[in-house]
Amino acid sequence: MPSPEDRRKFLKVGSFAAATGFVGNLLGRDANAQEPMQHSGMKQHDNMPQPIGNASARPEIPASSEVAAEYEGFSRFKPSRGLDPDSDYYIGKLVPGFRKASDGPAPFEAPDIPTLPYKMDNGVKVFELVPMAVQQEFHPGVKMNVYGYNGSMPGPTIEVTQGDRVRIVVTNELPEDTFVHWHGFELPVQYDGAATLTQNPIKPGKTKVFEFDIHEEGTFFYHSHVAMQEAFGQVGWFIVHPKRVFDPPVDRDFGLLFQNFHIPPTHTISDSWSMDWNWHTINGKSGPYTTPLVCKHGERVRVRLLNFAPMQHHPIHLHGHTFWVTSHEGARIPKSAWVPRNNELVGVAQASSFEFIANNPGDWIFHCHMIHHMMNHMVKQVGPRMRDDASVDQYLANLSSRPQVDASRSDKFATPGYPQKMQGMEMSEDFMNAIWSRKEVRGMRANYAMSVKGLMTVLRVLPDDLYELVMNSDQPVEKGAVFAEIVRRFGDPGKYEAAPRMMM
Repeated sequence: MPSPEDRRKFLKVGSFAAATGFVGNLLGRDANAQEPMQHSGMKQHDNMPQPIGNASARPEIPASSEVAAEYEGFSRFKPSRGLDPDSDYYIGKLVPGFRKASDGPAPFEAPDIPTLPYKMDNGVKVFELVPMAVQQEFHPGVKMNVYGYNGSMPGPTIEVTQGDRVRIVVTNELPEDTFVHWHGFELPVQYDGAATLTQNPIKPGKTKVFEFDIHEEGTFFYHSHVAMQEAFGQVGWFIVHPKRVFDPPVDRDFGLLFQNFHIPPTHTISDSWSMDWNWHTINGKSGPYTTPLVCKHGERVRVRLLNFAPMQHHPIHLHGHTFWVTSHEGARIPKSAWVPRNNELVGVAQASSFEFIANNPGDWIFHCHMIHHMMNHMVKQVGPRMRDDASVDQYLANLSSRPQVDASRSDKFATPGYPQKMQGMEMSEDFMNAIWSRKEVRGMRANYAMSVKGLMTVLRVLPDDLYELVMNSDQPVEKGAVFAEIVRRFGDPGKYEAAPRMMM
């Protein structure tokens, strides 16, 4: 059967499902109102990996949930807007996740950042925090010397609930004085951590104890209040879940912490005095070593984004979805003031939270839109810009002399400005093995690492069976197989393009 005909059939089924959605909602659940394209008899594309998972599976609502598949024309299982911009369900605004509010808040997940454990002492949550110099692996084998906490940069996440009383024991293992500021909290002034204004420095080897009640909820963070230590990496999440779970509840609560550094070529130490920044990290990793956010098709997802760059703002763009901006730092925005966006500017030391229904399966880039932030190790090359047939071997053969310059010009110079394409990125076999060693990337296109650079990561929206295959099974998954399967079920398999296998 030709693929356009299949596509029309799918759209017809989807339209019928939308038309019947209201009736389905009256019945409480309509889990099967949306379904992936059925492709029995469909011709297999020559370069397409074989089907994986349960190819005939339909999107399903977990049996434990009482939510619906359709809300006034908005479908949690396919891209849609809804019928009325004034509706509570327009672009999924108040469409609930599968998780019940009575189950408590969804656990906070910041990939590649550990959670700081605590112990209880007479009703007080006691944390031990250690400022220290650490070595952080921005890329596989690329270890940078920075400052952090408890062996981690960013520091480990402190996660509490509104109403908790916390005691944080800070022991300074840096060779210099430090301070710790609890960013955004309304606490007794002597615990604020503003250098010398409110407290004396924590001397090397010494300990200071902070203890206060937390009446707020929201996205907070802790950091050194010495400017150069901030620029050198010292920050960590401080997440306060609301005492009563917000409506609508979310299924996923992700955190992305953005930082910038200036580290010249061949160096491992950042110049924290710099006015320029060439290394960009998310949760301490730089793309493509950033770990994708992985969720299930139909879930309600929250992403908290903290910009801790020294002096650069970040316009953050998510592909394939429209999200609602639901909070900034220390407070939930009233629902009437939520803003629908697919690009949000997050300023220095600001945190914004986005929420959306993951109704568009696939691998979606999630990135800062500043062009120098979409590259790694942005430095000017020595000599002319690289062209496909250019070689610098003669320059490298003898660095103490200046070789004769070839003044002839090829036809390629006929295009002013050529080339603008980035070239010269080194990805060794060990590098690529490390990139592909993580479960979160299994089944992505074989050359995905070529497109995820700098302040970039990926949001993966997977049908249930593919989520289980990727995240919870040991079954081998061929590179590109998950992407192909999503194209097969939800896209146009007749137009499928296999990825070159040059970077396997």
